[in-house]
Amino acid sequence: MTAMISNAHRPSINSMPIARYDLWRRDRLAEARSVQANVAHHPDSLIILAARVVCAHTDDSAELSEAKDLWRLLRSMQTVTAVVLPTGGAT
Repeated sequence: MTAMISNAHRPSINSMPIARYDLWRRDRLAEARSVQANVAHHPDSLIILAARVVCAHTDDSAELSEAKDLWRLLRSMQTVTAVVLPTGGAT
């Protein structure tokens, strides 16, 4: 007698990459949001990276707008610093 194996509880092979991507995306967004929530304790380069991640992966238009504004602000500050302190402040 052969037993029938039910595939009803298993995800299909085609849906697995989407599920993995969704999990990865949610994890990256959570990390980026935590960086943005605590900008005083992170370097500007990491905050810019977090803003880029949010811009690329969020579905919330308000969050996207805030991330873009933060990204633009920090990029403009880096440009001003590069002009004012061409050696990065080193003597």
